Amino acid sequence: MRSKLVVAAALVAAGALVRAQSAPGPVIERRSPALDELIDPAAKPELLKGDYFGFLEGPVWVPAPDGGFLLFSDLAANRIYRWTPAGAELSVFLERSGYTGTGPSEALQLNNGRLELVLLGSNGLTLDTDGRLVFCAHGDRSLKRLEPDGTVTVLADRFEGRRFSGPNDVIVRSDGAIYFSDFFAGLRGADSPSRELPFFGLYLLKDGVLRVIDQDIGGAAPNGVALSADEKHLYVGAGPILYRYDVNGDGTVSNRQPFARLTLPDAGGIVDGIKLDQAGNVYARGAGGFWVLSPTGAVLGLIRATATNLAFGGADGRMLYITAGRDLYGLPVKTPGVRPMPKELRLPR
Repeated sequence: MRSKLVVAAALVAAGALVRAQSAPGPVIERRSPALDELIDPAAKPELLKGDYFGFLEGPVWVPAPDGGFLLFSDLAANRIYRWTPAGAELSVFLERSGYTGTGPSEALQLNNGRLELVLLGSNGLTLDTDGRLVFCAHGDRSLKRLEPDGTVTVLADRFEGRRFSGPNDVIVRSDGAIYFSDFFAGLRGADSPSRELPFFGLYLLKDGVLRVIDQDIGGAAPNGVALSADEKHLYVGAGPILYRYDVNGDGTVSNRQPFARLTLPDAGGIVDGIKLDQAGNVYARGAGGFWVLSPTGAVLGLIRATATNLAFGGADGRMLYITAGRDLYGLPVKTPGVRPMPKELRLPR
């Protein structure tokens, strides 16, 4: 019962998020003087592309000799977009990124403040150690990889013969181990008759072996995932709580502990996008926007925003990109962030 209640609360929170997209852009709220060491008090989020998209998620920075670019998902458009800061250019990187079927999708339906949308596209994006794009496909309820020749490989779409409910976020460790969460957004609700697995799992895919390493965390579906710079800790959002695990040598996790509860007196929500900087500070989406936490979990500040996810980018890792419903923002920061840094880049040209 608790799991169903948390899922229901998450659906309400997600609906409130997308209905609020007409709200002002991100505003930085200082909770501790220590925030000034991470974000200059004069820094302001810059609107890079406004009121253009359906529902944005899952950004990842791609390093490249020409300075690099940002990839991010538009779940409603079923596309992955490319934003190139040099020239401020937007282009379509991948069509049909999350749903390749021909009939109606069963993915979650929400309102973005203007339209009713089906969130059938890709969600979380990352790069593997060989420089290939790994992504979560909501509509196809699978984890996929884009090959250099443009073909797509399904890495996993079921556990013990039963289909996932909707892979949501993904991160790759330096040894190639892949961590990903299976959320409910690939379905038209957690009680959908198309749901096959009795739990929402946190998974490890390593050396071709898929295993579930946790499930229904605190009675909630796992959502955002992130690794610390030294890869000793895995951070996972589930319901309103951000959890931290110890990562063992074989890639499994242990010692799950609540790291922070990201709620406000007047607002709940679910922990979604999570990123860390090189100093161990944590940026995570919770109630009210993105919480900035010290390595010990102390609250340093809150980036007030009706947004879902974020990623560090730029040539020096000091630009924080924010996906906010119909909008894309950039915010300069002082401490470089943790981001995929493959030895080579193997994306289709």
